[in-house]
Amino acid sequence: MKAIGGYFELELNKKKEYHQEGIRLNTGRNAFEYILLANSYSKIYLPFFTCDVLLEPLKKHQIEYEFYTINEQFEPLFDYNKVESNEAFLYTNYFGLKDLFVIQIAKICRNLIIDSAQSFFSKPIDGIDTFYSARKFFGVPDGAYLYSGKKVEMSFEKDNSFEKCSHLLKRLDCNAEIGYEDFVSNEASLNNQDIKQMSSLTQLLLASIDYESCIEKRKENFNFLHLKLQATNKLKIDVLTIGVPMVYPYWSDNNILKQKLLDNKVYTPTYWANVLDCSGEDSLEFSMTKQIIYLPIDQRYDEIDLKRIVGLLL
Repeated sequence: MKAIGGYFELELNKKKEYHQEGIRLNTGRNAFEYILLANSYSKIYLPFFTCDVLLEPLKKHQIEYEFYTINEQFEPLFDYNKVESNEAFLYTNYFGLKDLFVIQIAKICRNLIIDSAQSFFSKPIDGIDTFYSARKFFGVPDGAYLYSGKKVEMSFEKDNSFEKCSHLLKRLDCNAEIGYEDFVSNEASLNNQDIKQMSSLTQLLLASIDYESCIEKRKENFNFLHLKLQATNKLKIDVLTIGVPMVYPYWSDNNILKQKLLDNKVYTPTYWANVLDCSGEDSLEFSMTKQIIYLPIDQRYDEIDLKRIVGLLL
């Protein structure tokens, strides 16, 4: 029975989620697990250059996997004819930059799975299993969306997210540094979770976002940084083929730049530290992990912030 009266809950604008038609789950890795269960795949091909959390469901269900390499355009060096009927090929839409390539690979690769954890605004392709992670783009504690041609005949309990919000609230009320320890702890709490439905809190948070404004700001910020940095960026980017980017990837041989940014409170992630352990030092993936700096371009920042970043790099 619904409670009436008493204290108030957090009030949010109840609009429309961007992935209104997707299956709502608690994490991206569990959306991947859902796909594995729905299709009963015996083997998965996945890139060396990816997050090791994707191995969680593979190890959990004892599914064989094999890594493949990519080129400097983040595209597979792989013979797609190798993929058997009971196997699948996972491709990552890296940083929201590979929308056009996703359309191309969907035409030639059987049993394709698209990891869109880094490309929240990329539209799914009919018949292609695709999953998204919300917290890489927005201030939410968890949450994922999934588009799958097959459904799992199982029921999942609804998750709770209130205990994973402390870093979001501390950054808002205090600062990023005070909330960082909570952020690390809350991220770790997502490891090895069962598949659950997205929590009511996360769903409401995602329904309160002005998505069109986020899209416009991300594109604007990306284009500004590209205009200023493309001449010194080893990574060649075709801005005409990208969708809505997550970050601006800046590839530089200058090994002190990332620390310089950190010293000036410009925080950039490493994608992905686990790659250093599973690939050789002479591999492209190793170099990418060590040398590419992922600059923030999201909806929180304006031209003043971006000029500060550029000034530290050039």
